[in-house]
Amino acid sequence: MNRPPRRATLTIALCFIVALIEGFDLQSAGTAAAGLRQTFTLDPKMMGWVFSAGIIGLLPGAFFGGWIADRIGRKKILVAAVLLFGVFSLGTAYVEQYSTLLLVRFMTGLGLGAALPNLIALCAEAVGEQRRGTAISVMYAGVPLGGALAAVVAMTFGEHWQMTFLIGGLAPLLVVPMMVLWLPESSAFKQVRDAGGEVRGSVGQALFGEGRGLTTLGLWLSYFFTLTVMYMLLNWLPSLLLEQGFSKPQAGLVQMLFNIGGTLGSLVGGLLLDRCNGSKVVVFVYAGLLSALAGVGVSVGIVPMAIAGFAAGLFVMAAQLVLYALAPPSYPTVVRATGVGAAVAIGRLGSVAGPLAAGQILAAGGGTTAVLLATSPGLVIATVAILGVIRRSTGSRLAGSGAVAGSS
Repeated sequence: MNRPPRRATLTIALCFIVALIEGFDLQSAGTAAAGLRQTFTLDPKMMGWVFSAGIIGLLPGAFFGGWIADRIGRKKILVAAVLLFGVFSLGTAYVEQYSTLLLVRFMTGLGLGAALPNLIALCAEAVGEQRRGTAISVMYAGVPLGGALAAVVAMTFGEHWQMTFLIGGLAPLLVVPMMVLWLPESSAFKQVRDAGGEVRGSVGQALFGEGRGLTTLGLWLSYFFTLTVMYMLLNWLPSLLLEQGFSKPQAGLVQMLFNIGGTLGSLVGGLLLDRCNGSKVVVFVYAGLLSALAGVGVSVGIVPMAIAGFAAGLFVMAAQLVLYALAPPSYPTVVRATGVGAAVAIGRLGSVAGPLAAGQILAAGGGTTAVLLATSPGLVIATVAILGVIRRSTGSRLAGSGAVAGSS
């Protein structure tokens, strides 16, 4: 299906802006962790719950955001999601009690979760099959870049941690009018609606019907274990570096390089998926991630740690891009946002477990090496699971570069 280039470019550009803000807000709690810890007198376990409250909100947000979008449209849900996480990110700067802090972080996560499956679906449906990985990667590059901006803001304003949440709340509220005016609804979604297509049957049939069961389970496993590592790094990397004896400015530098590496990894990952063998890309990316984590665990100087942090960001974001590019072509247009949203939601269980487990390991006296070692078996499982998804794909559908199964 050919779509107007200008329409596709506009969709990807606006989705990139939203992803940029989403990346900023996803890492805001991590970059402001020192200020939050001091203001609310938080121990490591309590800090883990602050991180996880937002991530827990991502789970129902992703599932219901995708499910409702398949019924009323991707654009409407995306606009509502951006409004939601903007308002509650802004509210984070003004809370005074620990319980209220957990609530606003949960609500922020709810909006962030609902946004992501619709960003993926809109970009996947805006371009032709051969450019899907590249389109999603360009959009998703905004997430680590936004995280890098969050690190810069945290370093710039120092102890004034509230500025991170003020910026993270005002930016989405300013973008909403642009989305309402200029973001086009998915052409594929509208064509299915105009042709009388609608969601039929249960969610189970949408996810497991027509031979999609093993593919859905493979996506869920890979999302779960990859998100465990990703969110552990997003939230705990600065604290892990401080635990290893690095200074706050050094930790901030490594966190910034982690996100810059992630931006590059997202872009390179999409290009590789559109041009290379999907199985080889998966093996390369996950092997690189395991090596980078080992580097973070054993590096003692700032230069090798900076290199390891950059590599960890590059490979973990490339792994995420692989998953986000493989999910959309696994489902027909009429249930695509539901399928993507469910995969993201199941993966959030892993992203909740990551920060919580890291907090528990550190509280029990374990160090950075113990935290990183605990993640390695899961990455091996994720690799095997996503390779299974690719091998069940046929011919030109490898790595999401072929025909959309059952799409319009």
